[in-house]
Amino acid sequence: MHSGKGGVNAAPSRIRTLSLPSLALYQDGMCEPLQSIYDRLAAGGEITADSAQRAVFPALEQIRAHLELPPRRKGLFGGVFGKAPLPPKGAYIWGGVGRGKSYIMDLFFDEVEIDLKRRVHFHEFMQEIHEGMHACRKRGVDDALKPVADKVAAETRLLCFDEMQIIDITDAMIVGRLFKAVMDDGVVIVTTSNRRPDDLYKDGLNRGLFLPFIELIKERMVVHHLDSPTDYRRNRLQGACSYFTPADAEARSAMDLIWKDLTGGVWEPLALTVMGRKTVLPGFRNGVARAPFWELCGLPLGPADYLAVAEAVRVLLIDDVPLLSRSNFNEARRFVILIDALYEAKVRLIVSAADVPERLYVEGEGTFEFERTASRLREMQGEGWGVA
Repeated sequence: MHSGKGGVNAAPSRIRTLSLPSLALYQDGMCEPLQSIYDRLAAGGEITADSAQRAVFPALEQIRAHLELPPRRKGLFGGVFGKAPLPPKGAYIWGGVGRGKSYIMDLFFDEVEIDLKRRVHFHEFMQEIHEGMHACRKRGVDDALKPVADKVAAETRLLCFDEMQIIDITDAMIVGRLFKAVMDDGVVIVTTSNRRPDDLYKDGLNRGLFLPFIELIKERMVVHHLDSPTDYRRNRLQGACSYFTPADAEARSAMDLIWKDLTGGVWEPLALTVMGRKTVLPGFRNGVARAPFWELCGLPLGPADYLAVAEAVRVLLIDDVPLLSRSNFNEARRFVILIDALYEAKVRLIVSAADVPERLYVEGEGTFEFERTASRLREMQGEGWGVA
């Protein structure tokens, strides 16, 4: 993790009671229940208590109890007393943005006392899988997915994904086999998503081949609808300015304050790969991202790249949008495409810029077309925009 200048709050569906191993751990004083930790944080004013968020803990507690079971003792001849307990179902926590899904998952992840655990954004994880498969194919491996899945299972007992969504057919065609393979090897998966399982890869190419993965989720994971009525992210942005001009030190300070409030001061980069091109968002945490204008629009990116950005984030902070003209026409054109993608996806946009939207692009080819972009920038500053 990188510390710098994004947490939100969480919520639930089906709930299972605590297993006997869980209760035994508490009785032995080995760990504090997640519910107790949550209530203590709420009592201290660090978070706002939410009954919908509390409802997800039993399923997570059962997973935690299983993962924290002590290793089985070996006998004199290398045998093991008793059978290994079957791993519990994973958890698929879905719901609207800002409900605290990632917060609850992070609380769970931090409290699971094992070494072989990993929390990663789903897009980044799938990119690693594709890169691993590419390396295997270069070595002539027939089934390139198998050694990659074996490596994941060997290195991980708990995988926590933030923001699962399938937008790429290459992901859609392998994710079912991948998940089944690692689950069969005992890996427990916990993920958040803005979509219910039946809506994953909706209207995607060859979606029929993807449907078995949806059934796998329902069979091997507790599907929990986190249906809190409160949008904590919207509350944090309520009344906040979302467009700062000029892009000076004062604007930078204001952007930093918003970024720290939304991320809790902790973030990491997010790399998105589309058709072989890589777009890196330098700061990312729980659906909130931040990048300078030149890293988004100064590189040879196209509509597919910006659609991937719009799919991956719910709030985007863009720093230092310059004055645009014929001298930086390509950057201006990319900015127009980016704003169109963010607008259609209802992404909340926070910007520091050299001037107000109507005066960002006043001379050169495309000034007439930029009027629509300026209008959209104005509309996207509305208090009710995005984060819904």
